[in-house]
Amino acid sequence: MDITDIRISKIHSEGKLKAYVTVTFDDAFVVHNLKIIDGENGFFIAMPSRRTGSGVYKDVAHPVNTDFRVHLQEKILEAYNKQDEDDMPFFPGDNDSSDKTE
Repeated sequence: MDITDIRISKIHSEGKLKAYVTVTFDDAFVVHNLKIIDGENGFFIAMPSRRTGSGVYKDVAHPVNTDFRVHLQEKILEAYNKQDEDDMPFFPGDNDSSDKTE
């Protein structure tokens, strides 16, 4: 499964939430509302979630293994760190411009 698009919407505030992310896989499946969080040990991604009737948050989509979670987080954080203030999308595999990297 290839990550074919990463779109980042940065949050300009003092809180721990730094951005919302939308990821497209194989130009065929999109997952919205991943989050980039500034935690005690650095940035990490949080999966999209919703609150249950009992008040507990549950992921609505998530990787099923650690290797893919690590790969996804690396690609998202790479895009976040390379993105400029214009919120340009990140296209893995496209090396034609400074805003788009692999």
